[in-house]
Amino acid sequence: MKLIKNVLTLSLVVFCTLVTAQEDLYKHRIHSEGKDTLKYRIMYPKDFSETKQYPVVLFLHGAGERGSDNQKQLLHGSKLFANTTNRDSFPAIIVFPQCPKNSYWSNAEIDRSSYPINLVFPKNKKSTKSMQLVMSLMQELTSKNYVNKNKIYVGGLSMGGMGTFEILSRLPDMFAAAFAICGDGNAELTKKYAKKVDMWIFHGAEDNVIDPKGSIKMVSAILNNGGKPNFTLYANANHNSWDLAFAESKLLSWLFSKSKK
Repeated sequence: MKLIKNVLTLSLVVFCTLVTAQEDLYKHRIHSEGKDTLKYRIMYPKDFSETKQYPVVLFLHGAGERGSDNQKQLLHGSKLFANTTNRDSFPAIIVFPQCPKNSYWSNAEIDRSSYPINLVFPKNKKSTKSMQLVMSLMQELTSKNYVNKNKIYVGGLSMGGMGTFEILSRLPDMFAAAFAICGDGNAELTKKYAKKVDMWIFHGAEDNVIDPKGSIKMVSAILNNGGKPNFTLYANANHNSWDLAFAESKLLSWLFSKSKK
């Protein structure tokens, strides 16, 4: 029994050490605009040099990772980019902002009285303060000489999938490619970015939180507006389709192969 306890303790220590090491790769930062602030984490490539140019990936988390600890947003997706092999193969600047608890990336009107939740995406509504700060952060970051302006990417899951569609409609000329996992958005606004941004959209057919028809609607709208998106619908996946999306062996090679049109 004592041996088993010691083994379990050692395993826990090793696990915590690995998690801490990964989180340490993402540096704590705060972006300010007037009196408003946005907490975020940023990971630079190995042997980062301001004399070189790198792609930038913006990742928008889901509603469950909102808060003010500047840590929970790393729960999903951060390991994919921090993986040693991926860091070596795809040197890039990775940005994980954190949305405050009572805010959203998207300006969606959300009704949680039934599931899947009912979502309405107004066409002309002002962006949320959180989205305004993310856009400000990206405009500041992408102005740096060490950023490859032709290789800026965005992706997100759930609430972040909605945010991905929204930021594309608000900054259609910034991004070369995007991936949206179990998201939804305003289909009419896809005309702003359908031909400009390459997309890969993911959803689980059994999603009982965000209706997969939302992604199907967005794919159809992108096609109707001249875009050619990849679309993956996982037959047996529920809301956590991000696990399968992150396991796609070609996701990162696809993403980093894209340049602005």
